[in-house]
Amino acid sequence: MPDVHILGIESSCDETGAAVVRSGQQILSNQILSSKILSNQILSNQILSNVVASQIATHQPYGGVVPELASREHLRAIVPVVRQALAEAGQTYQSVDAIAVTQGPGLAGALLVGISYAKALAFALEKPLIAVNHLEGHIHAVLLQQRQSEHGELQFPVLALVVSGGHTHLYLAQVDENLWTYRNIGHTRDDAAGEAFDKVAKLLGLGYPGGPIIDRLAGHGDPQAVRFQTSQIKHRDRRDHKKDDHGQDVDGQLLTEEDGPQFDFSYSGIKTAVLRYVETEALKPAIEARWRALAGIDEPTLDDILRFCDRQTLDLVASFQRTMVNDLVAKTLAAARAYEVQTLFVSGGVAANRELRATFEREAGMQGLPVFFPSRALSTDNAAMIAAAAFPKFLRREFVSMDFSAEAGMALR
Repeated sequence: MPDVHILGIESSCDETGAAVVRSGQQILSNQILSSKILSNQILSNQILSNVVASQIATHQPYGGVVPELASREHLRAIVPVVRQALAEAGQTYQSVDAIAVTQGPGLAGALLVGISYAKALAFALEKPLIAVNHLEGHIHAVLLQQRQSEHGELQFPVLALVVSGGHTHLYLAQVDENLWTYRNIGHTRDDAAGEAFDKVAKLLGLGYPGGPIIDRLAGHGDPQAVRFQTSQIKHRDRRDHKKDDHGQDVDGQLLTEEDGPQFDFSYSGIKTAVLRYVETEALKPAIEARWRALAGIDEPTLDDILRFCDRQTLDLVASFQRTMVNDLVAKTLAAARAYEVQTLFVSGGVAANRELRATFEREAGMQGLPVFFPSRALSTDNAAMIAAAAFPKFLRREFVSMDFSAEAGMALR
């Protein structure tokens, strides 16, 4: 089939993204089975443009994302971001073949900005409209990177860890004739991993977003200096109900161990442990002084932050990160062993963390398990991953009507 150009739009949280991805199929080989010729086809995606308007400066004074402000910033940015993505790709509104947009999960108001604009474009241009799950987008970000790096064919089943500021999920992924299906075998019971990074950074007066700052500071501290424990979950989440063939809850029937083990996460405890450490070690005066000093600098550099961090703070940061990384890696690899997966994906904003990548590569390598990451640019929220995830839906003609809406708590199945 000829190449397909998909315009992707992403506005689930605090980054307005637009991208154009060229997608197509490549036939690698033919097999004859039961008098039928089966083509071994792979999806080939090429990023022609990937534009992101960040809102970090808007939310920085508050130490986190303010939903109302995020929606307003999306309204300001959506039109120029889409125009820039089309220009960089050498495309026009009329030349793209389809429009893809994030339906959820995310902030309802932020999602509606992208969805409303995508609907308007699709209606005016008479183009097919594709709704994409943000979490599936993160998984396809790995596929984008893997295909462009020419790592060869994937072995299934795939276990995907999607770990970001709003999500910490484990999915078993399978594909059959361009139909991707997902089974959730683990999720966070409270704080997501990225949320814990951001909240600890805010607690220590280090600035926002906290994940990249902690990642850069951790190398300057002793990761063994402070002993933290992560939650060991030994019982099922009461929210885990059996699903019927249509993905609906079966009334009154909880999952049992026969359905397969769950590998859940919990990070509210370690956040509280850091708070207790700050209180018992009387670190609050130093934290307040650091916050005031960094607030007076427009764009603090790593050297600026280091200048206001003592050895005890750096050790605390390094110990916190090591504990988080070890827990994410240990539970993910335990799930990989339990379900005998062949390939591991790690995606989402926290996947850009250097220690997390290095630990996964080392530990998964010891198990002989291939592990793939997106590039750091594709780890955080972006529209290229939304366009890439839309291509299998385009092949199946899985288009949405104009009455679909945002789903802030959208599940991935």
